[in-house]
Amino acid sequence: MRIVVVGAGKMGYSIAKLLADGSYDVVVIEQDDERRQVVKDSLDVLTIQGNGCTPDVLDMPEVRNADVFIAVTDSDEVNLVACRMAKAFGAKHTVARVRNEEYTDSDAALLNKTLGVDLNLNPERITANEISHILMTPAALDVDDFADGKVRMFGARLPNDFKFLGVPLKNVRLPGNILIAMIFRKHRMIIPHGDDILEPGDNVYFVGSQEVIKEFEVNFESRYEKLERVLLIGAGRAGRMLAQMLEKQGVFVKVIEKDKERCRILSEQLNNGLVLCGDGTDIDLLTEEGITEADCVVCLTDDDKLNLLLALLAKHLGAKKTIVRVARNEYVDLMAKVGVDIALSARLLSAAEVMRFVRQGGLVSVALLEGAKAEALELNVQPGCKVDGKTLIRARLPRECLVCGIVHAGEASVPNGQSMLNAGDRVIVFAQTEVVQDVMDMFAGTKNA
Repeated sequence: MRIVVVGAGKMGYSIAKLLADGSYDVVVIEQDDERRQVVKDSLDVLTIQGNGCTPDVLDMPEVRNADVFIAVTDSDEVNLVACRMAKAFGAKHTVARVRNEEYTDSDAALLNKTLGVDLNLNPERITANEISHILMTPAALDVDDFADGKVRMFGARLPNDFKFLGVPLKNVRLPGNILIAMIFRKHRMIIPHGDDILEPGDNVYFVGSQEVIKEFEVNFESRYEKLERVLLIGAGRAGRMLAQMLEKQGVFVKVIEKDKERCRILSEQLNNGLVLCGDGTDIDLLTEEGITEADCVVCLTDDDKLNLLLALLAKHLGAKKTIVRVARNEYVDLMAKVGVDIALSARLLSAAEVMRFVRQGGLVSVALLEGAKAEALELNVQPGCKVDGKTLIRARLPRECLVCGIVHAGEASVPNGQSMLNAGDRVIVFAQTEVVQDVMDMFAGTKNA
């Protein structure tokens, strides 16, 4: 599959890297030669210096008739025009980064029909949705629903008093239909086996039916009170979207932002929330506005280093929980090491959307875990594929993956070695990123492919 990425900025670089790591044939188009050279020197992709909107570039053999054309420049308008032009030059599918809500809110269908954009990518909305989802599950590091809500993935950092610490997993009896799908310890991924044990500070991903997981979450919620008050620092696009989402869910939101115009816009959008024009690093301001009373402090400025500073300052002043949005993927691990509760990469979240779209076929959804070191995949078992009609123990899936949920005839279950995989089933698979394509190949195509 040949994929063309227009724009080698931070977002374009992240998407190109993830696709290249997935063994796709990637072409990156960038006008700025310095940016293009960075991509050329660090990624296994073909680079072209040029304007991704011009016929001369779009008609190049490496570009025309692309399977997927992704435009992620800094300009919404350029991205939309590039996608429309790419369709004229044979692109089968197009993706455009569109950050302006005026386009996507009222004219999304028109954009798709008129300009041929198959997927509108809004990083700020994706980030706001993810943070809102996590906040409404207070104990979670990560939470995702699969199979139309029948199966839930719940990721949590184990506290020192978790009752199963030090117990071999073969002796752990979790309630109901729950499976330990993956363990991350000191940034190392562990596919769990019977003799493995859980240690304090492990990031553990549990999978089970949504109802049972919701009941299980109370084992972790004692560390945090019920979510009632959230302090946001930063009222950019993501901050404004998140503030409105939380207010609709009955959460009192207080926002601190230095830019007066951003404050004005958000104050008109909120009904009960409070918007303060001030410096989020002002200790007196944070203290006066009750940072210790906030159930969570979310740092959403445009500066990664400032977000880290704000989170550490909030912790020092007594904040119960901190969430930080970062642009640079490599900062995610750093944030965890210095005490930030949750760090989310807007680029990785957006890249996950692109990966889901690119893979399509039998892939229903994908979630990137722990800085894209692993992925949670929701797959359809295709008729005649390599695993169709086989039990898990006979399916010969890579050792670096684990099938942790099967939905058969509308019923979700946690599988064992004797569980059968049948065409039409939907499965949830955790896998190291390096073997994801191999796993997908086994659930697609025919046995003789």
